[in-house]
Order: sequence, then structure tokens, then C-alpha cells
Amino acid sequence: MNKAELVDAVAAKSEMTKAAAAKAVDAVLGAITETVAKGDSVSVIGFGTFESRKRAARNGKNPKTGEAIKIAATTVPAFKPGKAFKDMVAAPKKGKKK
Repeated sequence: MNKAELVDAVAAKSEMTKAAAAKAVDAVLGAITETVAKGDSVSVIGFGTFESRKRAARNGKNPKTGEAIKIAATTVPAFKPGKAFKDMVAAPKKGKKK
């Protein structure tokens, strides 16, 4: 699902116009992005937690040349799914073949 499909799904489930749903989706994503960028976390009970994590400096390898390179320390966004979300994803699907 891409952003346009997400907007369509929100509009259909909430009986909003597509324009209002697009504004709502943009507002939620913007609020999450801004909060995590500041170093805080966003927890949505049953869904999960968005947070920033520090990644230590490390040695790597240039895949093209094989030359050793240093990769600088950085901060990256992370998502930790909640129990209800994990349980829903892990639940066996009806009618699906393995």
C-alpha cells in the first residue's frame, strides 16, 4: 500500500472526503516525523512505538572495490511493533496456501 492507497482507505473507513483524509494522514505522519526527529518517541497503544536510535560508528566495505571504509555514527528512525500488531500479523490466514 502506498500513500495514495492509505488516503483512500482512511477516507473510506472514516467517511471523510479524500482531501480531508489526505490532510489527516499528512498531519499524523508529520507529527510522528517531527517528534522522532527531536529525539522523543511516539507510542500508539496496540500498534507500536516510533523512536530514534543511535547507530555506532563501524567499519564497512565498499561493495564495488572491496576497500575498507569507516561508516560514521548516526541516528536512525526505528519502529517497534506492539503486541496486538504482532499478533495480528502472525495470525494464520484463512484460505491461504503455504
